[in-house]
Amino acid sequence: MIEIRVPKLNNNDAAYLLVEWTAEDGQAVRGGDPLVVLETSKAAEELTAEADGTLLRLLAEGAECAPGQVIARLLGEGEEPGGPAGAGSSGRALPPADPAGAGHREAVGAGGVRPDGSGGPGGSVADGIRADGAGGSRDPEGVVITEPARRFMAEHGIPAGRVLALGRKLVRRVDLEPLVAPGVVPASAASAPGPEGTGQTGAGRTEARQDEAGQAGAGPGEAGLIGLSRNQRRVAEVVERSHREIPAAFTAVRVDVTEALAHARRETRRVRALVGLPELLVGATGRLLDRFPLFFAAPVDGRRARPASSAHVGVTVDVGGGMFVPVVRDAGRRPLGEVARDLTRFRETALNGVFRERDLSGGNITITLHTDAAVVAATPIVFPGQICALSLTAPRPEVVAERGGGFAVRKVITLGLAYDHRFVNGRGSAEFLGALRAALEAPEPPEIAETTEDGGPAA
Repeated sequence: MIEIRVPKLNNNDAAYLLVEWTAEDGQAVRGGDPLVVLETSKAAEELTAEADGTLLRLLAEGAECAPGQVIARLLGEGEEPGGPAGAGSSGRALPPADPAGAGHREAVGAGGVRPDGSGGPGGSVADGIRADGAGGSRDPEGVVITEPARRFMAEHGIPAGRVLALGRKLVRRVDLEPLVAPGVVPASAASAPGPEGTGQTGAGRTEARQDEAGQAGAGPGEAGLIGLSRNQRRVAEVVERSHREIPAAFTAVRVDVTEALAHARRETRRVRALVGLPELLVGATGRLLDRFPLFFAAPVDGRRARPASSAHVGVTVDVGGGMFVPVVRDAGRRPLGEVARDLTRFRETALNGVFRERDLSGGNITITLHTDAAVVAATPIVFPGQICALSLTAPRPEVVAERGGGFAVRKVITLGLAYDHRFVNGRGSAEFLGALRAALEAPEPPEIAETTEDGGPAA
């Protein structure tokens, strides 16, 4: 018998959400087959079978689980379960899995589809409903609306026209939450009685289910408060920890990026991928690892830091569904085209899918992007476990005097560096920013050979 335990997926969450079982209770599975989808505050992970066996599920969909918790067992040939089906690792009986799935699960896993593009076992998003009959149905327009999303529509009075206007082929509850005022508890939830025998009111249930709702919830008398999404609460925890543990300082420089923008347009055509200032900055930052190793190191304590072998650069992505920091790996040694395609994929994932923990982990320096043209400077937080974080503002026009007389309009940005003052001083921060400024103001064609997506040499 093999126990399926929840792995530790990140350092920010103490518990994860069991979104979907991708194998049925009692099903014979082979090693490597997908079993279950777990969702953290920012990503989703699919666990696979370690060996052949028969799956015995111990936890229902929609339940929270902690790292190390046993959520299933794989029984070998002839083996019997150690306890009754549905018993958890503590021996306490858990709610049985809902075979129909109605009212208890989304039609598909987190993000709408699994990595293979399917919408559930034996079915696809195009089918409009899973082969096992799990919730979700198709409207005449061909849009699949999951059962939890339909309940959310009914609770908040969201008309179908507003849902169809989202332009999504698959609509989940999380897609509808931005359509209502945050933190507002629907009247039906506030007045509905709790489950029999619990003595819990609808308002109390809302507070208990705050993670599911993606809001902080409102207890009795708190219906007017604005709640934070589950994603934003995790951001808040990281920010609090950063300010509590890291004595950060900040330096900023002005950078003329007129030539860099022209270079980016040429590179976009050459590598056949979108290249802009973020892509150029990621590559330039990665190439500074050998010259400034301390800026990429991980603090061990207040007096020592562990150097990094490669520059893994995190880049903030926020398209309205929460802030994520996916990581461009080995940024200093990879061609610009690969970096550009990574960042494009991250933006598409933030819009249409769900990140994996491996996309978000392992960064040793972070770049925060501030794309509003009115922002002239921004101080990023230093992520716990890192020493530095860069901030990049959008280009803005600036009139400058030319050496030979007269004036010219140039494009400039503010490049900022927040740093752990225990390890980096002002002089070092200025030198690091100076090296990045030089790389952006006088960009040179990369020495690393580029290839196109079909594997041939770039034009």
